[in-house]
Amino acid sequence: MKLNLQPKEEPEVNLTSLIDVVLLLLVFFMVSTSFVKQSQITILLPAAEATSVIEQPAEQIDIMITEQGTYLVNGRELVNSRPATIRNALQKVSNGDHTLPLTISADANARHQYVVTAMDVAGRLGFVKISIATVNDSADQ
Repeated sequence: MKLNLQPKEEPEVNLTSLIDVVLLLLVFFMVSTSFVKQSQITILLPAAEATSVIEQPAEQIDIMITEQGTYLVNGRELVNSRPATIRNALQKVSNGDHTLPLTISADANARHQYVVTAMDVAGRLGFVKISIATVNDSADQ
């Protein structure tokens, strides 16, 4: 029995397709990569000579009501207790600035109507920061 022995061929690796794929990947990554060049601007900022900050206390309007119904706006007594007089006094003291805080304080024996009148006039003028001052009585504690 005669066996036909042929010489074995060496396996051949085709590198052409591998090189094509690698080059395509290289081109793809080069195109899809974004190259960002950051630019910088040189800015010379001014320096402050003095760092002291002067804080002015916030202006506030105080309305005080006595037991007899007399109104005092920032310590000055009004001529009468009519709403028009209160409105004119508030406009004069505030100079048209209705964002100022307004505090209403009344005597414990003052009628509730006096406080409501002051709140109504202030609300109609546009004051929104209205507070009512109270005093804790040390005898009740």
